[in-house]
Amino acid sequence: MKHFAAREADMATALQLAAQRHELFLLYQPKIDLGSGELAGVEALMRWDSPEFGLVEPAIFIPIAERSGAIDGLTEWGFRAALWQWLVWRDQGVKVEIAFNISALTLRDMHFPDYLQRLCQLQGVPCEALILEVTEGATQHAMCLLDTLTRFRIKGMGLALDDFGTGFSSLLQLRQLPYTELKIDRCFIADAARDGESRIIVKSVVDLAHGLGLTAVAEGVEDAETLQLLIALGCDRAQGFLIAEPMKASDLVPWMLESLDTWRDLCHGDPVAEPVQAAANGR
Repeated sequence: MKHFAAREADMATALQLAAQRHELFLLYQPKIDLGSGELAGVEALMRWDSPEFGLVEPAIFIPIAERSGAIDGLTEWGFRAALWQWLVWRDQGVKVEIAFNISALTLRDMHFPDYLQRLCQLQGVPCEALILEVTEGATQHAMCLLDTLTRFRIKGMGLALDDFGTGFSSLLQLRQLPYTELKIDRCFIADAARDGESRIIVKSVVDLAHGLGLTAVAEGVEDAETLQLLIALGCDRAQGFLIAEPMKASDLVPWMLESLDTWRDLCHGDPVAEPVQAAANGR
């Protein structure tokens, strides 16, 4: 236990300096629109490559950052990097929504929406280009965060409820909080094509999202059969390894040129199995 505590303390100290030492970087995972096959957006995923600890998984370093007070610095670095990248893609002719996970601790700061709006204005990025992803676990006390979440929406930013179905948020919260997007957790998506109960849950969540005026997004799509099912169920967007693994920013435009015709054909009902598998093999 002492060894673990000492290691966490060392990692927390290193995290405080990770941004200025250029140890942090973002990967981006594309989402496709299942109605058109077009690129619908990307999710920005933070990574930490530490000289001391190696490549550290977000599941490890994000909780440490939250406990040590480093999370706000990481969040600010992440947004700055994502907004800068949006400008690079725009200059390449690609305008895309960028989704970014935000900690429940950051949501407690009612001034953060104002800060983020100013950051967008300074960099010349429309607020509408951002979607803030909030995990369902973070919304257990979300009614206390209503003012902050509403401020994000007033400024034009989207709000996604991530990992839906794995937490304990009530349907009342889902109705009262100003979400624009509902992300169906991969644990349901993975078995939906083969398991009747998972399929029923996915269909119910898609219908629920649409009934509330939200966009339904499936995460963790890894095979063509599941993707076909999601199209049949009317799911709006999908992301997962079948479509593309998280990639470097410089790889997005080449991926689009190579792969988007496949997804357009698929979503317009053309034969799918071989081209989808080819796209998957090219990830």
